[in-house]
Amino acid sequence: MRRGGGQRQVSDARTSGAFEGSGMRTIKRVIPYLWPRDNREVQIRVVVALSLLIGAKLVSVVTPLFYKAAVDSLTGEGGDSAAWMLAIGALGLTIAYGVARFLSVGFQQLRDWVFARVAQRALRAMALQTFRHIHALSLRYHITRKTGGLSRIMERGVKGVEFLLRFLLFNIIPLFIELALVAIIFFVLFDVWYLAAVLATIAIYIRFTFAVTEWRVRIRKEMNDQDTDANQKAIDSLLNYETVKYFGAEGREADRYDGAMRQYETAAVKTSQSLAFLNAGQSLIITAGLAAVMVMAAIGVQNGDLTTGDFVMVNAYMIQITMPLNFLGSVYREIRQALVDMAEMFDLLEQPAEVTDKPDAPDLEINGGAVELDQVEFGYEAARPILHGVSIRAGAGETIAIVGPSGSGKSTIGRLLFRFYDVTGGAIRIDGQDLRDVTQNSLHRAIGVVPQDTVLFNDSIRYNIAYGKEGATFAEIEAVAKAARIHDFVSSLPEGYDTQVGERGLKLSGGEKQRVGIARTLLKNPPILLLDEATSALDTETERDIQQSLKAMGVGRTVITIAHRLSTIADADRIVVLEDGVVREEGRHDELLALGGKYAAMWARQAAEEDDDGEAEANAVA
Repeated sequence: MRRGGGQRQVSDARTSGAFEGSGMRTIKRVIPYLWPRDNREVQIRVVVALSLLIGAKLVSVVTPLFYKAAVDSLTGEGGDSAAWMLAIGALGLTIAYGVARFLSVGFQQLRDWVFARVAQRALRAMALQTFRHIHALSLRYHITRKTGGLSRIMERGVKGVEFLLRFLLFNIIPLFIELALVAIIFFVLFDVWYLAAVLATIAIYIRFTFAVTEWRVRIRKEMNDQDTDANQKAIDSLLNYETVKYFGAEGREADRYDGAMRQYETAAVKTSQSLAFLNAGQSLIITAGLAAVMVMAAIGVQNGDLTTGDFVMVNAYMIQITMPLNFLGSVYREIRQALVDMAEMFDLLEQPAEVTDKPDAPDLEINGGAVELDQVEFGYEAARPILHGVSIRAGAGETIAIVGPSGSGKSTIGRLLFRFYDVTGGAIRIDGQDLRDVTQNSLHRAIGVVPQDTVLFNDSIRYNIAYGKEGATFAEIEAVAKAARIHDFVSSLPEGYDTQVGERGLKLSGGEKQRVGIARTLLKNPPILLLDEATSALDTETERDIQQSLKAMGVGRTVITIAHRLSTIADADRIVVLEDGVVREEGRHDELLALGGKYAAMWARQAAEEDDDGEAEANAVA
C-alpha cells in the first residue's frame, strides 16, 4: 500500500537548478552526519573510504595501459618504446591487466565495507532526530496532519539520505575523477582533438541529461503527489472501516480511491514515457562520441601514427567512461528526487514546536498538587476564542468536577493543564508554579490522564498496562488490573495478559479498553489525576465499580474530573459549571441544586432521562 506524504508541498523552484537552492541546503544538512565532530572513529572511516575510492579510480585508469601493452606485445608493435613490454612478456602483461582489474574492484568493495557503518550510523541518527522532533511537535500540528503523511515523509527522507550517500559519494564523485584522469591521458598520449571529442561528448551528454531530468523531476513530483493522495484516501478509509460498513459505502470508497489512482496512473505514464526519451537521447550522444573517437583512432592506426594497442586502449577508455555516463542519467534523476524527499524531511525538522521549555527550566516540584487556573483565556484559533477569563482552584487533595454542555471548553481545560497548548491569557499553576516555567517532562510525570476514548498500542494487554510505569513488575500490573476491575476478564482469555489488543485496541470493547486505560494510569500513580469522561464507555454496573476504584485512587491526590454524567461527580468537593467558556456556577452538589440555576436544570434533565431509560428497560423485560 502506498503511504501518504506531507502537508508542505515542494515547489517547482525546488526541483529546478541542479544542486542549487534547497538542494545545496539539504546537502549541507547531511554533512554533519557524515563528519560528526565528536566521533573520531567515523572520521577515520570516512578518510579511509575516500582513500580507497581514489585508489580504485587510479587503478581503473591505469588498467587499459596494460591492455594496450599486451596487445602491442602480441602484434610486435610499439618499437623501442615497447622494450619494457618485451621484458615482461605478453603473458605477464595479461596477468598484470587481470590483477589491475581485480584491485579496482577490490578497492571498491573494501571501501563499501569500511563506509557501511558510517552510512548506517548517519541514517539511524537522522531517523531518530526526526522521530523525536515529530513527538516534540504540538497537538495542534498533529491533529492537522495525517499520520500516513508523516511516516511517509520520514521514510522517503531517510531513504533519500541513504541513496545520496551511496551514489553521490561512490558513483558521481568517482565518475568525475575518472573522467578527469582519462581526459589527461588522452591529452598526453594522443593529441588535443581526442581530448576535445571526449570533452564535447561528456559536456553534451551531461547538459542533455540534466535538462531532461529536471523536466522529469517535475513530472515525478506530480506522480508522488498523486501517490500521496491515493494513499491518504486508502488509510483514511481503512481507519474508518466500521463507519464505511455502517453506511454501506464500500463502493463509494472504492470509486474515491480509484479516482485518485487514475490520476496517479496518468502521471506515472508520463514518467515512463519521459524516461524512454531520456534513454534514447543519451544513447545517441554516447554512440556519436564513441564513433567519432574510434574513427580518429582508426585513421591514426592506418597512418602509422598509432599502434593496434593504442586503438584497443582508446576503445577501452571510451567504454570505461561511457558505461558510468549511461548510469549518470538515472542516478542524477534519483539524486534530484532524493533531494526533494530529504528537503521535505528537513522542512519537517525545521517546523518549530509550538510548546517548548524555557532555557534551563526547572522540574515541577509537587507540594500537595494544588491546581489553579487564573483568568485563563484560550482559543484554538485567534478568531474563535474558547475560554474567557476562567478561574478555577483545586486545593491539594481536593476533587473538582467540571461540567457543562458540549463546546463549553471542558476538555480544552484538560489539554491546557497537560500543556498540549499554552494559554493565550492568564496562567495555570501547580503549587504556585506556572506551567510555562517548568519542564514538560516533569509536568507530564505529575499528571495522570484517563481520557474519554482510550487508545491502545497494537501490542499485548500486559504491555499496554505496563506503559504506565517503565520497568513495572507483573505483580504491579496484576494489582492495578484488579483495581480497575479487568483482571478477571484478562485471566479468562486463552493468552491472558499476553493477548494482543489489535490496532488502536479494536479487539477489545469500549469498556474493556477504558479499564485498561484506567489500570495504566493507576500504575503511573501520579499526584494529580485528570479524568476526562473516564467512565463514559462503561455500563452502569461496571461504572459503579470503576467509580469506587477511582475514588479510592483519588485519596490523597488532586483530582479534576471532566464529566457529562452528573451522577458520577455528585460527591465532588466542588463542582464548576462551565458554559460558553465562562464559569457560570461553582459549589457543592447540594448547594448548586438549592441555587436552582444551570446545574439544577442539568441535573433534573438527566434524572428524567434516566427515569425514562429505566422505565423502557423494565417494559422490555416485562
